[in-house]
Amino acid sequence: MLGDSLTAGYGLIKGESLPAQLEAALRANEVDARVVNGGVSGDTTAGGRARLAWSLADGADALIVALGANDGLRGLPPQETEANLGAIIRGAKAAGVPVLLLGMQAPPNLGSEYGVDFDAVFSRLAARHGVAFYPFLLDGVVARPKLNQDDGIHPNAEGVAVVVGKILPFVRLLIEQARQ
Repeated sequence: MLGDSLTAGYGLIKGESLPAQLEAALRANEVDARVVNGGVSGDTTAGGRARLAWSLADGADALIVALGANDGLRGLPPQETEANLGAIIRGAKAAGVPVLLLGMQAPPNLGSEYGVDFDAVFSRLAARHGVAFYPFLLDGVVARPKLNQDDGIHPNAEGVAVVVGKILPFVRLLIEQARQ
């Protein structure tokens, strides 16, 4: 799972991160899979692009891409986000690794025009490259104080569990695709 602080488990104890809870949920559903935490707090899509080879080095069977939040928070041009994510997807596909792209949404303080442009990047890339897609990683968690840490940005363990429950069917399909 290639991502940023949302993947790394910022502010959470060991075992509460998104990859850890996802792996536990898969095993609870009798899916034998290991989810490697490739999250780096503060990372952008450019950083993820630079780390792609490392992420695939151990013979990954599938790749979950959970990047873009920091691009949006920093107001980076959506075209840069799209170029970086496109390169990640192409690199994974060239290595024969199926991809699940987890979408992100721009924060509202950057204006509606930026938000529309940024938000469209993810669905456009998924359609262009024919990869599995979940529209918004933080769906059901964002702006819900009881599901977030005090910073209001990072999910707490309960919030991560909500995310896992929502993405689990998509991850199961990705695993099936990887095993074909």
